[in-house]
Amino acid sequence: MYKYLARPLLFRLSADTTHEATVRFASSVAQHEWMKKAVGSIYSYSDPSLEQNIFGLKFPNPIGIAAGFDKNATMAPVLSKMGFGYLEIGSITANSSTGNPKPRSFRLPADRSLINRLGLNNDGVQTISRRLKKLDLPIPMGINIAKTHDPSITGEDAIQDYVYSFEILKNIADYVTLNISCPNTTEGKTFEEPETLNALLEHLEIGKDSSLPPVLIKFSVDLEDSQLEELISICEDHAIDGYVATNTSSKRVNLKSSSSVVEKIGRGGLSGKAIATRSTEMIRKIYAQTKGEKVIIGVGGISTTEDAIEKLKAGADLLQMYTALVYEGPGIVRKINKGLAQYLEKHGIEHIYHIRKIRD
Repeated sequence: MYKYLARPLLFRLSADTTHEATVRFASSVAQHEWMKKAVGSIYSYSDPSLEQNIFGLKFPNPIGIAAGFDKNATMAPVLSKMGFGYLEIGSITANSSTGNPKPRSFRLPADRSLINRLGLNNDGVQTISRRLKKLDLPIPMGINIAKTHDPSITGEDAIQDYVYSFEILKNIADYVTLNISCPNTTEGKTFEEPETLNALLEHLEIGKDSSLPPVLIKFSVDLEDSQLEELISICEDHAIDGYVATNTSSKRVNLKSSSSVVEKIGRGGLSGKAIATRSTEMIRKIYAQTKGEKVIIGVGGISTTEDAIEKLKAGADLLQMYTALVYEGPGIVRKINKGLAQYLEKHGIEHIYHIRKIRD
């Protein structure tokens, strides 16, 4: 129904308008218990073979919502009923931000992809943390933290900006993701500089405080192999608990969309099917370098059961999606989870975490 009725209507609107309308609608649904129950009856799906215990948390299935969809935690109560195994809220920054000027998000239908330059628009850590404290979700909740979108915040101030958000959110989150790779800010810089990342992790005292929640690092899909290896080495020195692979891409390669359309859109992070292969390859590299001993969340171009299986076999423990919801609708979560359970049953394997042992 979504692809043949709702999507054609929604695609008549700009991507910005559609997303904002979705946020308003979902936030409204989240206020009504009967509506949340109705959502759960339509979209939820459970199977024991999909359940995992990771970080001491029970994940009912491996599919989560990626950061960027629910930046302000206003949709979390209804998203938790839509069949997801967990949510990642954010990115949240120390100071609130309206983000970049519109238009700032664009569809590439031929590539089943999106380009966005939202600019870390969010309500700020103080406001969102109060909202988060009121939540009582039935699934794990990760919180994604980034530096405030402000080019005047640099150097030591940039690190302290991260530390401020981290200190407020560390006792609320089931896990924390440090978004060191967001390219959609005015200054265009990230914490993927080795010295800067090392300084940040030292200030956060990751690995030194046993009371901290699990901390993960989110990498850009555009990293060269040598860069990735160096950054992982730094993270491992600080006992980082896991990795999210990957963030969006600033590159425009192997696209089916016309070059004139892409050039007109301009800068921004490319997500969806266009980065699927590269994100999967990065998962493999992280898995190899960490010898499979760290949790990996795979994200980038997952829209089918086959996509999910590919990333799980590459080394991912959990998965996330965002762009697929735009093109396939909310039913895609249930569809993939059901497909995964059927795949496991077909191959005679009991649990999802054994999927890397399967060879078709």
